[in-house]
Amino acid sequence: MKNIKKTMYITIGLISFCLGSIGIIIPVLPTTPLLLLASYCFAKGSDRFNIWFINTKIYKEHLKGFIEDKSMTLKEKLSIVSFAYTMLLITFFTVDKLNVKIIMPTCMIIIFYYFKFVIKTISEEEKIYKNNLKKVG
Repeated sequence: MKNIKKTMYITIGLISFCLGSIGIIIPVLPTTPLLLLASYCFAKGSDRFNIWFINTKIYKEHLKGFIEDKSMTLKEKLSIVSFAYTMLLITFFTVDKLNVKIIMPTCMIIIFYYFKFVIKTISEEEKIYKNNLKKVG
């Protein structure tokens, strides 16, 4: 059973990584949430995959700053929140169950709170500056 879970995490991680990588080129796909999902799955699924992932250029350019200091640009925040809200609204309007009608807006409120008050908003210039400091130091 444990091997099945690890395989599932690695598979979801690889799919998320591939889609997140495509999202770098195609702006319709949200890069950051898919890469965060890949990071989570690799951490749960395999030390080898996790080490490989955190050493990729994609991880270093798109996630490392967020993971280290919990900050994002406004553009990154809006991209993630709009994708999450779209998925939650689709579920809200297509599933006809009371518990779903309660859970989806609750999730939206939690997402709003987290992105508004927990994750610090930085400018593009500040992000570039921090990345350059990390490369030098």
